[in-house]
Amino acid sequence: MKFNDIKKILKTKTVGVAGCGGLGSNCAVALARVGIGKLIIADFDKIEESNLNRQYYFYDQIGLPKASTLKANILRINPETEVECHDLFLNAENIPQIFENCDIIVEAFDKTEMKEMIMKSVTKNFPDKHLIMGIGMAGWGANNLFVDKHFDKLIICGDGVNEIGEHNPPLAPRVGIVANMQANVVLEILLGKNEHQIK
Repeated sequence: MKFNDIKKILKTKTVGVAGCGGLGSNCAVALARVGIGKLIIADFDKIEESNLNRQYYFYDQIGLPKASTLKANILRINPETEVECHDLFLNAENIPQIFENCDIIVEAFDKTEMKEMIMKSVTKNFPDKHLIMGIGMAGWGANNLFVDKHFDKLIICGDGVNEIGEHNPPLAPRVGIVANMQANVVLEILLGKNEHQIK
């Protein structure tokens, strides 16, 4: 399939990204670069200097809201991607409203309780939608541990082991790998298996 054919398919699709930090900002940018038609992004947080080691923001954007700033950055990359942004805290009540019209939802939260919350909300309200989660990306090295595990409509990307902690921080390389794994899984769902992929 040629890139123009890929873009023709993707421009009709909508992907929701819940969280605009390390996973969400990088996943959303990857999807915009390949021509996704619409992104619905949401995050309540503001950009801090400590975010710049892994998130798709710039030094002069410190202090700005993540979601609306990510929208501006995406539109600089691909102005043809429509971006609907929500500068708010996601919860079980507003997730069904915000992501109702998405073909796929990407989870991009830091905290375990938020991951559990969106998994329950999406499973309950959208049993036919794919939810792509990221778990296990802290530290550095060990590329061989990264996998995507499929549980029907739930797909988990990461190593499933290396959770974020004070002595095991999230850093750009591993966070970026998982974010791009999530984007790659989105493409596989929307475009089908790559017939040219080496087995």
